[in-house]
Amino acid sequence: QVQLVESGGGSVQPGGSLRLSCATSGFTLDYYAIGWFRQAPGKEREGVSCISNMDGSTKYLHSVKGRFTISRDNTKNTVYLLMNSLKPEDTAVYYCATDPVGGNNCALASYEYDNWGQGTQVTVSS
Repeated sequence: QVQLVESGGGSVQPGGSLRLSCATSGFTLDYYAIGWFRQAPGKEREGVSCISNMDGSTKYLHSVKGRFTISRDNTKNTVYLLMNSLKPEDTAVYYCATDPVGGNNCALASYEYDNWGQGTQVTVSS
């Protein structure tokens, strides 16, 4: 049974940092690209970052480039999203998801992804 469990969310002040974790089970993480997505109230879900399975190449939403860093540890079956210099507009529920199309690339389009976690809330407010 494929499972993804996000953790690490919380409330921080602007400029603060959080590290989200996506713990996976029920499949071999080595074969999947993983994406992080977010959805704020009243807004559509958007792709934040992704990491490929073959060479670890990454992509970022323009607004988080230079602030967020995605990484993966296949030995721990976990993918991370380190978020620095957080802004109020980063407030959202953050989800991780699997992309079964492996390779040296990944996509920020949600339709590519087939299994999703339940999400973790990130709130950035003073």
